[in-house]
Amino acid sequence: MWVKQLIAKISRPNNNSFRFWIGESELKKASRKAKNMSAFIEETKSLLPRIAFIACGCFSPPTPMHMRMFEIAKDHFEMQGTHKVVGGIISPTHDSYGKKGLASALDRCAMVKLATQSSSWIRLSDWEVHQNQWMRTQAVLQYHQNYINNELNSGGSCGDGEDGNHKASWLPRGLHDSRDPVHLKLLCGADLLESFAVPGLWAEADIENIVANHGLVVITRAGSNPGKFIFDSDILTKYQNNITLITNWVPNEVSSTLIRRLLGRGQSVKYLLDDLVLEYIKRQRLFNVKSKYITDAVRPTHLLFNHAYTDNNKNASSYTVGVQLELEQDMDESDSPSPHIQHSATSRVFCCGESTPRGSKLLRLGPGQAVQVITMQADAKEESQAKKQKVSQVNL
Repeated sequence: MWVKQLIAKISRPNNNSFRFWIGESELKKASRKAKNMSAFIEETKSLLPRIAFIACGCFSPPTPMHMRMFEIAKDHFEMQGTHKVVGGIISPTHDSYGKKGLASALDRCAMVKLATQSSSWIRLSDWEVHQNQWMRTQAVLQYHQNYINNELNSGGSCGDGEDGNHKASWLPRGLHDSRDPVHLKLLCGADLLESFAVPGLWAEADIENIVANHGLVVITRAGSNPGKFIFDSDILTKYQNNITLITNWVPNEVSSTLIRRLLGRGQSVKYLLDDLVLEYIKRQRLFNVKSKYITDAVRPTHLLFNHAYTDNNKNASSYTVGVQLELEQDMDESDSPSPHIQHSATSRVFCCGESTPRGSKLLRLGPGQAVQVITMQADAKEESQAKKQKVSQVNL
């Protein structure tokens, strides 16, 4: 019985008898040791190599699994205690990529912005969609790595664009907490790793450049065997130490293709997509969505769209929507071209921007029109007056 009582006293540090038994000085020593240990752990973390992730792809639309990949990868490196993850970047592909079901770059960037609103470290980079043509994955990686390097070397004085005044919004928040370099790694699923083996799909020089100079972080899917693909490839085997394989123990097979298929059939994708993304899709009538008005997606008042993206991207001419380029031999995937996508400069829209005196809002063409929500398109003149009144009463 006395043993249990002693254990009970020891388990309660504030107990007076416990303090008397071990002495006040011993308690202070233990407290100092604990503080020193905590400080040592924090100092050790600050000395870890810094890395950031970048995911390239269509994101048409972005799904929760796209976001989960970043979280899974970050957890892995933090639990291993080998690296400090400072940021995540999503880079949607150019419109001229031509994949079937590819929404316009403007819409895809808008959806990514909405999908990442609740994240403090995953950000959109729209550099790729601003280029004159589709860019190789290796070129996208190299640009972002070079930009990070220049930003660190300049102490934060470099800008984005020709005027050098605007800093890239995708830069990690804690980038300048240290002068230590940040190594950018390509974050992908096992399907991208498997695509390396498809003849003619990837240039071997690009594969070697990506794996050797940047590295891969691969989130495995159910039923995949990435280890075998590494073994079967001489290049991947050569640089296998630069490839991190992470098992996703909570599989999620909801893909963008599945979302588009369900929407095209008029079926519900509620709880498969972020509510804000779903609302945007329905109001923009993307992916042949059947329902015209929102009835099941509610915009939370604390998730208002950040207009900095719109304000920092005023030149709509940088988008080449629907451009047909002869790039099939260089593309990462082979698919049929997407149809020409056009936006009317006179479309009436509802958005989170400044409203006109009449209460309606006009589309301001620009790469950052992330909450551009079209409710009346070119055939608006043929709609009844009653329907026009109904549309004008829709509140976000």
